[in-house]
Amino acid sequence: MPAAAASVPDVLSSDMQLVRRSLAREADAFRTIIKTHNQRLYRIARGVVHNDAEAEDIVQEAYVSAFANLGAFRGDASLATWLSRIVINEALGRLRKGRRTVAMPENPEAQIIRFPLNPSDDPERSMAQRQILGLVERATDSLPDDYRTVFVARVIEGLSIEETADLLGVRPETVKTRLHRARALVRKALDDEIGPVLLDAFPFAGRRCERLTEAVMKRLGLEG
Repeated sequence: MPAAAASVPDVLSSDMQLVRRSLAREADAFRTIIKTHNQRLYRIARGVVHNDAEAEDIVQEAYVSAFANLGAFRGDASLATWLSRIVINEALGRLRKGRRTVAMPENPEAQIIRFPLNPSDDPERSMAQRQILGLVERATDSLPDDYRTVFVARVIEGLSIEETADLLGVRPETVKTRLHRARALVRKALDDEIGPVLLDAFPFAGRRCERLTEAVMKRLGLEG
């Protein structure tokens, strides 16, 4: 039986313990906070600025800012929400200022959505999955800023409408409207591009092709 999800009071209690330990300068507490929230914060930042290297820089700056102001954390919201707001503000601030990190290489390993790629799968299938992943990322990147932030928060991070509204400082009705429009735009972008990629989605080459060939040859008595 899977463990039950932690209740909100339990999460807030755990958050406060981590904050108190961090304020006491316990290195393990800092590491726990960073490792726990890294993926979500990166995805949110990446969803706003759609640049891998700058998203990493935003998350680093957000952590520095958060850790410098941990004394202001009161537990009114979860630590995840508190950190996410800092990341959102940093990312949106950079967009408004038109700042872009110069000469920082893209990180090919950084992804918004991770497909559960099985290393034992045929290379052709893994490549097709990555192609589809690339389409989703490009479709997400092409969304207008307001739609993209909502789409990342709701669809990719799985936040509720209320959590997304609270995070972005907008009304729940605004979240619903933007999400509906974002989904329509992503769907159209994928519809326009998915056909050529799907030609390779169920590849019949490499080991699979060799395996079938050998099996048929064996049944025909022509193996070896």
